[in-house]
Amino acid sequence: MPAPQDKHFVTACGRLASQLSISIASARRKVDLVAAREGVRDADGRLLIAQRLLLESQGVSAESRQLLDVLLEAVAEEANYIGDD
Repeated sequence: MPAPQDKHFVTACGRLASQLSISIASARRKVDLVAAREGVRDADGRLLIAQRLLLESQGVSAESRQLLDVLLEAVAEEANYIGDD
């Protein structure tokens, strides 16, 4: 029987999964991979890694939204163009 998960760790993984649009299991695997790479084995360290990845993903998504806004602006000569699909 698997050990019960820490409530805060599961919450952090859930938020990370939501931010990245992936499953919670994938978010846990992502945290586990980073933890293994950094040699972190304790629950508190894994929680800190999950929170760090969440903060990093929020910064990336803000930059991505700004870039998308710039890319979606209409060029002057194409502003009145309507495409037929």
